[in-house]
Amino acid sequence: QVHLVESGGGLVQAGGSLSLSCVASGRTFSRTGMAWFRQAPEKNREFVATINGNGVSSLIAESVKGRFAISRDNGKSTVYLRMDALKPEDTAIYYCAARSTTASSSRYRNDYDSWGQGTQVTVSD
Repeated sequence: QVHLVESGGGLVQAGGSLSLSCVASGRTFSRTGMAWFRQAPEKNREFVATINGNGVSSLIAESVKGRFAISRDNGKSTVYLRMDALKPEDTAIYYCAARSTTASSSRYRNDYDSWGQGTQVTVSD
């Protein structure tokens, strides 16, 4: 299995930016599809962005399209989420997820086998 650790969350004012990182480790790690999901208090986890194994294809949720970008550096075993023009409604715990063997990106929770512990993003007015 893959161990994922997110970092980079914090408190930011509306309109500001944050960059999240997700570092993957473990002997089973490969260039599989990965994604970011988020979960606001008392709400369901929702898809944010996904990227395929070699980083050339990605999909961004409509709610954050134009503001967020996903990327990866396989040499560092790291996936990133760049968040710009943040809004209070972006406040949530952001989770990194990895597929087990499939290189394709996916927006569906059930396609992911490994999950990080999450990193809190709070956007103030």
